[in-house]
Amino acid sequence: MNRTVLVTGATSGFGKAIAEKFAAAGDHIIITGRREDRLKALAETLSSTHGVNILPLTFDVMDRTAVFENISAIPESWRPLDILVNNAGLALGRDLFEEASLDDWETMIDTNLKGLMYVTKAALPLLNTEGSHIFNMGSIAGKEVYEKGNGYCATKHAVDAISKAMRIDLLSKGVRVTAVHPGAADTEFSNVRFKGNDAIAASVYAGYEPLVAENIADIVHYCAGLPPHVCINDLVVTCTAQANSFCLHKK
Repeated sequence: MNRTVLVTGATSGFGKAIAEKFAAAGDHIIITGRREDRLKALAETLSSTHGVNILPLTFDVMDRTAVFENISAIPESWRPLDILVNNAGLALGRDLFEEASLDDWETMIDTNLKGLMYVTKAALPLLNTEGSHIFNMGSIAGKEVYEKGNGYCATKHAVDAISKAMRIDLLSKGVRVTAVHPGAADTEFSNVRFKGNDAIAASVYAGYEPLVAENIADIVHYCAGLPPHVCINDLVVTCTAQANSFCLHKK
């Protein structure tokens, strides 16, 4: 389709799957992430496999200066941007409020909320004025608060709110804004949340079939392919075994 798509947090999980999905459809992709080796490897794979142009940009969305410097320096040949996927985000720790790490809270706020706002603010001047689409990756944790989810739930509730605000403020510009809120998904999410404790991370997905990154990529790609006058504003997506943040059927 030869659209230009910017995907943050593309080195793993949802971001990587989304980049792969759009590249397979013939779109040109700008991929960003902190891990340069993974980013370059993905760029080479997508380019050679699908014959599309890939532009890797290595920066951390927490770094406001780096965000604006990298996005403002995107070459003219890569403009305008048709689709922005704000995927970069993480959970750190699963602790009671009084035991939670202040550093974990700040990292989640700086990444999940401030990083999303920085990237969107920087990218707005580059968006296609004839119709563009912003996707914000939220979480079921942005709809319901669960025990020991304090900081993470707060940031994802903020993503829900900022998505609604964007939709209102960008309405006159014809920019579509879709927030996607996945439930349990078997990616690197739990490995990061539990700080490399693979045994605990694996137990999160035991006894049922969770979502995988490709499921979310399919949904984002579908929404992006709808007619320009159609916008799916808000989606909560779970596996069949999950009803909400609290009810999960394990065999």
